[in-house]
Amino acid sequence: MTRAEPATPAVTVVGVGADGWSGLAPAARETLRQAEVVIGGKRQLALLPGECTGKRVTWPSPLRPAVPGLFAEHEGRRVCVLASGDPMFYGIGRALAEVAGPERLRVLPHPSSVSHACARLGWPVEDTEVVTLVGRPTHNLTLALHEGRRVLVLSEGAGTPAEVARLLTARGFGPTRMRVLEQLGGEFEQQVAGTAEEWTQSPGDPLNVIALECRRTGTEPRQALVPGLPDEAYENDGQLTKRHVRAATLAALAPAPGEMLWDVGGGAGSVAVEWMRAHRSCRAASVERDPARAARIARNAEALGVPSLHVVTGSAPGALTGLPTPDAVFVGGGLTAPGVLDACWEALAEGGRLVANTVTLESEAVLADRYRRHGGELVRLAVSQAVPVGGFTGWRQAMPVTQWSVTKSRSGPVPEAVRGEEK
Repeated sequence: MTRAEPATPAVTVVGVGADGWSGLAPAARETLRQAEVVIGGKRQLALLPGECTGKRVTWPSPLRPAVPGLFAEHEGRRVCVLASGDPMFYGIGRALAEVAGPERLRVLPHPSSVSHACARLGWPVEDTEVVTLVGRPTHNLTLALHEGRRVLVLSEGAGTPAEVARLLTARGFGPTRMRVLEQLGGEFEQQVAGTAEEWTQSPGDPLNVIALECRRTGTEPRQALVPGLPDEAYENDGQLTKRHVRAATLAALAPAPGEMLWDVGGGAGSVAVEWMRAHRSCRAASVERDPARAARIARNAEALGVPSLHVVTGSAPGALTGLPTPDAVFVGGGLTAPGVLDACWEALAEGGRLVANTVTLESEAVLADRYRRHGGELVRLAVSQAVPVGGFTGWRQAMPVTQWSVTKSRSGPVPEAVRGEEK
């Protein structure tokens, strides 16, 4: 076996902190001295001394589409890109690797703002959750809010701390201790502190990280990580997959990191929301024909920390056109509509999962037919709740839910037990 020689990197990416030139390692300094072209943001380029004589190029906006052209323009020259802190941690290194290819990069990282912050606070990095709000909605932070958790928030700018304080207070985390660490590692490093509910600090330096020690008031519903949030957590008009059935449905859908869900007949969007809450990289599209319900789904997604849920207003199967290929599909409504199940089944690749729920006899007949054709699992879920009966207590049963779940295989064999029933 011969050892492959690594490709010669075309671009060196140098991480730089708030301490600028003085904080760079000797190898990074020499790389910048030798560079014929240095590309970076205005703030980063301003940190370079005169001994760096290469042509300085400011990143255009939008950045990502410009990368191939810039690299092609300076092909054959010694190109260096300046990045904040660790380029591969929520930095430009990711975009460069995805667009130009990782084999074309040589990365010289600097300690990230997270490393600096944890060093100042005495927090173990591995036990600290990090949420970036750079170019992302503030509501993304909601998913990280749990009693006693330590969270570092990467700020969009000077106004982010006040936005975070308002969100924490609205979500029942007003007592949370906030510390804003500005210009970490630089000459003008400083901290300001307070609680979210009493935050009155004026906007400070735009280069900041927010440290949170989460504390709840107890007035808002507690949001667990496992599927089956309380029904009260969702704004709804009655079209809601109820808590216990929802937990069973998510178990059958089996979300995994990075996977995509189609939630067809979204209702209140609860299945799609809890799919995305399973892991930050999970994605989902919720398809709902009623505009008022579609708007409600978006509000629920925002309130429960997954504002990137893609809400599609329209009727299936037409509204499914153009959506990313799903790893799993949940059909919570429209089972008797022509073509809906067929379109969902065809969209799934081998190994994809489909779960469908119904409470009507007509839709149950559709699921029974699909069970005979494709196999899988057909179950009936019945939930009863204790209610007052005069001076006593009795059971009140909700409408039973019939659920069909199946994993798509290449040949689509029907189980022997089912074939036996058909004889």
